[in-house]
This record gives sequence, C-alpha cells and structure tokens, in this order.
Amino acid sequence: MKINKYEDELEWKQARLGKITGSRLADVVVLRGTNEKKGFYQLIAERLASPRPEGENAMLRGHTLESEAVCVLENELGITFNKELVIWEREDNSSIAISPDAYSEDLTEAVEVKCLNSADHIKAVITNEYPDEYRFQVYQYFIVNDDLKKLYFVMYDPSLSVKSFYKFVINREDIYEEIGKYATYEVDMLDRVNEIVNQLSF
Repeated sequence: MKINKYEDELEWKQARLGKITGSRLADVVVLRGTNEKKGFYQLIAERLASPRPEGENAMLRGHTLESEAVCVLENELGITFNKELVIWEREDNSSIAISPDAYSEDLTEAVEVKCLNSADHIKAVITNEYPDEYRFQVYQYFIVNDDLKKLYFVMYDPSLSVKSFYKFVINREDIYEEIGKYATYEVDMLDRVNEIVNQLSF
C-alpha cells in the first residue's frame, strides 16, 4: 500500500478527484438490475473537467454560460436566434407559459440550454439522453407554442476537455402524444385551480 501525505487541504481535495474513496463507494456500487449511479459519471467527469471554484453559484453560472452556448449552436447550425428575454404564453390560456432561452424569428424553432454539473453532463453524453427531470419542460415548449416544430436541448460545460457542447434535437412529431396528453392535463388542472380560487374568494 502507498501512503501519500498532504499538508494542504486543497491539494488533498484535488488528489481525491477521480478516485473511489471510502465515502464514495456507495455512490458507485450498482446492484443487479439497476443502472449506473451518478458517482460513476462523477468519476469520469473529474478526470475530464477542470475544477470549478469552491462555492460556485450554479444558477449564476448557468446564466453566464447560456448565451455562450447559444452562440456555439448558432455557429454549428449557421443560423441566428433571437435571444431576447421573453415569456411565451398560449393564445387561449395565458397561464400556460414557457421562457425560451432563444428562438427563431418564425417561432418554429427554440433553444433550451442547461449548464449542469459535469457528472450530469457526462451522463447525458454517454447515454445519449437528456436528463429525465427536464422532460416536462421539453413538452411545455410544444404545448405553449403550436407552431414550434423543433427544440434544441443544449447541454454546455466548458470545464470539460471533451464534449463540452452536446445537443439533443426534439421534433414535435416524436412526442406528439405526450404533448396532447399533458396539454389536456394542464387545462384541467388550471380549471380546478380557478374553481378553488373563486370558492375561497367569496
């Protein structure tokens, strides 16, 4: 066994990156019949990404990198998106809304950018699936905008040495049934909300 000694805590933390330590074993052990845990992707990310500053605000980081990610997409596609800060609302129900990160002038294409931690980014790249927790956000774009044909779901992490930019293209026809199902669900739920608000207001 080799023993490495460290006098500086920051150096000690850096040396732990990309290693399975005692405190991380539970994060990487996969039981039969389950998928890889986040710790597996974290190990890969730590070997590919430059360290982020301590106490970094993830939301602030996302806002800072968002426009950069859209520019990368624009260069790749050879088109320009509108990047104004807007909220889209359904014409027939203003309570059903979405805030696109960017969109085409004809409103047929939109962009959603996620600047997540490196482990989640790497997982999406390896599995070729965008994180499931954003599935309903994807649906909402198409529910709000009947003219939307295509959504670019962009993942961006410039701290990674490879695959720092990764995109998923979601077409309306690919999730047509889900759009209809959850559009109806939203309308029904909002009707119930309005009914209860009216009852409580009198």
